[in-house]
Amino acid sequence: MVGFDTILIVMKVRIEKLKEKVRKDCENPNFFHHTWFYNYHLLIVEQIALELCNKYPEADNEIVQSLVWLHDYGKIVDFDNQYKATIPYAKKLLAKLAFPKDIISKILSYIELYDKYKEQDFRKVPLEVQIVSSADGVSHLVGPFYYIYFYEYSDMSIDELIRSNIEKAKRDWNKKIVLPEVKRAFKKRYDLFLEQMGKFPKKYVT
Repeated sequence: MVGFDTILIVMKVRIEKLKEKVRKDCENPNFFHHTWFYNYHLLIVEQIALELCNKYPEADNEIVQSLVWLHDYGKIVDFDNQYKATIPYAKKLLAKLAFPKDIISKILSYIELYDKYKEQDFRKVPLEVQIVSSADGVSHLVGPFYYIYFYEYSDMSIDELIRSNIEKAKRDWNKKIVLPEVKRAFKKRYDLFLEQMGKFPKKYVT
């Protein structure tokens, strides 16, 4: 009979292999964001999500980590069809890495749920989805994420870029970031970002 510790070790190895495969795919020059996406997005999402797992020990850590590495996988491997590509590519990859079928089914159902964040109240979805969604949303307020957007879409006007960034930040804040401690921790960053995008205070020196 296989012991519980052995199962945990095997799962950890699978997740490390998943992480490595996603890293390699991120570095493919055909991926639009290949110069920065792994270091300045996915690793940040991972760190925040793991910190949240420490606060929510009831969450399935392996499911959370799998969602971290797969929530944008369609964007990475098929940028032009990213919203349709994640599920089939993720399913194939998880099977190749010998994830158990029941775990694959759960991960895919959570990814499908995750992609519908605009349509539903994420305070009512499984905790693992809330953790990754919240981590993903606030990760955009860390590092150069929004400034890279200015670089990559430099053909847009300044006003268009600012408007797009504000819309995304507000959508993340209101839809993706649902855990209360995450909102408390990142509120000052969020307010500062909006100020940097032109939402200026009435007074600077009080």
